Amino acid sequence: MVVVGLVIGMGIFRTPVEVAQKAQTPVIFFAAWIGGAVVSLFGALTFAEIGSRYPVAGGFYKIFSHCYHPAFAFMVNWMTVISNAASTAIVAIVGAEYINPFLFPNLDHDVAIRITTISAISLLFIINLLGIKMSARTLNVLMMIKMGLIVLLILAVFAAPDPATRTTTVPTLSSSDSLKAFWLCFVPVFFTYGGYQQTMNFGGDVPNASRTLPRGIFFGIAIILTLYLLANLSYYLVLGFNGLQQSSALASDVAGALLGDYASRTVAVIMFFAVMAYVNASIMSNPRVYYAMAEDKVLPAIFKRINERTQVQEFAVTVFVAFMIITLFLSSSFSKVLDYVMFFDSIALASAAAAIFVLRHRAKRNGEPSGIYKIPLYPWLPLVYIVTYCFVNTSLLVSNREAALMGFLLFVSGLPLYWLLKKLVDRPVG
Repeated sequence: MVVVGLVIGMGIFRTPVEVAQKAQTPVIFFAAWIGGAVVSLFGALTFAEIGSRYPVAGGFYKIFSHCYHPAFAFMVNWMTVISNAASTAIVAIVGAEYINPFLFPNLDHDVAIRITTISAISLLFIINLLGIKMSARTLNVLMMIKMGLIVLLILAVFAAPDPATRTTTVPTLSSSDSLKAFWLCFVPVFFTYGGYQQTMNFGGDVPNASRTLPRGIFFGIAIILTLYLLANLSYYLVLGFNGLQQSSALASDVAGALLGDYASRTVAVIMFFAVMAYVNASIMSNPRVYYAMAEDKVLPAIFKRINERTQVQEFAVTVFVAFMIITLFLSSSFSKVLDYVMFFDSIALASAAAAIFVLRHRAKRNGEPSGIYKIPLYPWLPLVYIVTYCFVNTSLLVSNREAALMGFLLFVSGLPLYWLLKKLVDRPVG
């Protein structure tokens, strides 16, 4: 359930549209979701061994410093800081796309998106500043809404219209075009499957790790794949493949197709609040990465400062929310921000997974720890995972050079920023 909770966010309510547009055919569409689950399983198992070999709080941040160099750790996590904020902004855009058609029916799309997202984020920012108990209560309510909505969408498959009554236009693709479409699908698919890398934070805490971890990860990914396939099957059967490609509010469109306009509007409102659950959780959790970086003295000590009364990292939370709002001012397009996020994430995840080779090499020299989990079929499963993410990065270089250039410049800018911050942090006071 930890694996399921880490992975299932809000992507499944929007990214199937992007996958369908890139896939162009239903066969490639469903194959991409299955392939993404298999690669994610390999990644989750890889990160489980890394966490078992290097059990430390904030493992995903500290593994780069431990296996490579503190400067490289900062560069990757500098990107991750931006990526996480942009990822949360993407989810906020999803919520706005659901509610804006009847909230701002005559306003320019981009302007309406910015008004809704920035207003909602600002409200959640205030809630989080009031105290962690307040934000936790909000999260609990909104998470229940989200899980109920997923079940509702899956049940819609039993009331779907007869596919024979629907006209579907599907292009005929050559082998090379089919392969290209399949690889491009992995950008939104991997975004939707993301979160399993946090299994490395539990590697040192699980009893009988060599038996429990792989079983938990396998069954967790299996549950996720089943839910995602059922949700996508529901979208496909209710809306048709062409309708799926053109939708920007999947959940409400499914409800509208089955139950009419009133149901569509009701689900749109519910969906908006469900989206805010993820945004709220992200605002609660991501500033803790800044805390870990400040502990390593690569960020100023102010990022560790916690309000004793509310238990909130006020400065860190403010910086994270500021990154989100900057992202929304730069772009309000779901697909463009998604490309930026996945360019960052593909570098970070491939680099983190490659740490398994460093840890195995050191173990040969220093001796194997006892009672740890070891991934089966080593080194092939980690290699498949790393190569796949390298292909994802390459596909972004080809399909969106602007996002790739921006990502590369932000990555490189982390090096001088690291040395500047380190000099400021290490400078004696007085």
